[in-house]
Amino acid sequence: MSKTGLAHGRMAYSYRDDSSVPAFDDTAPIIVFDGTCVFCSAWARFVLHHDRECRFRMLTAQSLLGTALYRHYGLDERDYETNLVITDGQIAMKSEAALAVLEKLGMPWALAGVLRIIPKRMRDWVYGHVARNRYRIAGRKAECMVPTAEQRSRFIG
Repeated sequence: MSKTGLAHGRMAYSYRDDSSVPAFDDTAPIIVFDGTCVFCSAWARFVLHHDRECRFRMLTAQSLLGTALYRHYGLDERDYETNLVITDGQIAMKSEAALAVLEKLGMPWALAGVLRIIPKRMRDWVYGHVARNRYRIAGRKAECMVPTAEQRSRFIG
């Protein structure tokens, strides 16, 4: 994010002014992930398990809101090659999104922040390589991840 408050060319909470994005509660950080990707769903389950303070809420990219957010940020709403993390109206993508989540999970996961010593361009290249091959690496489900009864309150959309 730049000093002007812009993230990926958009002001904080820019989605609130986009009539194609349904209104939603953005008072807590939200992770938007590919719900049919086994790898991405495992990431969501990992976060749900280790987020002891229940900071994060989840949203599948395939939902109406998830699709609208991908479109709002100029991303392909059918090919989810990045998770989105929305915190205080700001968007994080690719390696920055993953590191932001890990840091908020606390120790020992917060130690992943040291990876910021690696230039973002290199981190995002690795992230992109994994993202493009995620279905080959882990597979794909016909339907989105279905949260357990305990997890349902952590999902939106």
